[in-house]
Amino acid sequence: MTDNLTRIQSSDLSMTITDLGAEAQSLRTADGRELLWHGDAKWWGGRAPVLFPIVGRAPDNRIAVGGFQAEMAQHGFARRSVFTLEENGPGMCRHVLRDTEATRAVYPFSFALRITHRLEGLELTVSAEVENCSDVEMPFGFGFHPAFRWPLPGCDGQPHEVVLDNGGEPEMARLEGGLLSESLLPSPFHGGRLELRPEQFAEDAMVFPEGAGTGLRYGMAGGAQLAFRFENLPNLALWSKPGAPFLCIEPWHGMAARVGASHQISERPYSQTLAPGGVARFSWSVEVRL
Repeated sequence: MTDNLTRIQSSDLSMTITDLGAEAQSLRTADGRELLWHGDAKWWGGRAPVLFPIVGRAPDNRIAVGGFQAEMAQHGFARRSVFTLEENGPGMCRHVLRDTEATRAVYPFSFALRITHRLEGLELTVSAEVENCSDVEMPFGFGFHPAFRWPLPGCDGQPHEVVLDNGGEPEMARLEGGLLSESLLPSPFHGGRLELRPEQFAEDAMVFPEGAGTGLRYGMAGGAQLAFRFENLPNLALWSKPGAPFLCIEPWHGMAARVGASHQISERPYSQTLAPGGVARFSWSVEVRL
């Protein structure tokens, strides 16, 4: 294990990223305001994990690829793996995770997973590239899981909201024992707007399989906000714990297995299958408006 940190900065933001999971540890404005959740294990020890090769839980914590089966914890192994710093400049860094004997024992593929963090002015962009280095098709799911302060800096005691750029009212799914329920519930969004309340997370995450669009804003109405854009990430989840001072805004391409479904990765909702030599790309960005 390692806690080696890489620091990058722009004129307006700075951040640190650890080799463990290529996970962001801090995102600060030039005047020192911290935007990212600090990972207090009292609530949740994560900060911004990368989810690969599955998103969410597998039935009995076991995955399958054809006749191959293995144990795999929720959200896969990338978040607990040590990445290698591949490139580093003043405003960017790129980490890579390649398959090892340990990964092939639970996921029988040769792959490269690259995570790039880039700062420019008041904007952060996090991008991922999944490459299938095997000579067979490779099924997988991928997602981001960043957590931000709730309330945002300087916004204590003020109501916060999530507003979808598309004005949509996407239907919501809930998790049952970490697996995706078959039933869809009415949208908690009204005209694209959701006022956040701690009790909304009493039943775990709010999952929106489709219809949430490619962008949203999080923060105070008429006040401090973070503006997000998503690329090739059609699924969205919002997650916290009741009373916890963070909100996870999670764009995914792939979700937990459905209740009663098989262990096959390829059968999970929104899983992808890469041809040999194929590359898939995903990214999210956030503009700070404080």
